[in-house]
Amino acid sequence: MATDRSFVEYVTEQSGLDDRLTFKRMFGEYGIYIDGKIVAFACDNSLFVKAADATAVLTADLPRRPPYPGAKPYPVADELLDDSERLQALLVATAKAMPEPKAKKTKARK
Repeated sequence: MATDRSFVEYVTEQSGLDDRLTFKRMFGEYGIYIDGKIVAFACDNSLFVKAADATAVLTADLPRRPPYPGAKPYPVADELLDDSERLQALLVATAKAMPEPKAKKTKARK
């Protein structure tokens, strides 16, 4: 089941991160970014946060499951959607733990 855009818009609103949080459609689901860094995925109308050692304490009580068949389990932050402060803290901490996005290479013209 593909994720509804309204779900991703709700995540954006609840995060309180305004323009810092963006999302892009990916294979019927969404990637969620903070300041250009991927921090989570919205799959089947659930929020899967990227795991990082630095955020282990923040995700310890969250259930884990794979976002799609064959994927490794991710922390599922659905229960934080109604707790804007905890959601924002987790997403910002995840962004800090993620590497900077790689610069896109420009294609050579023929």
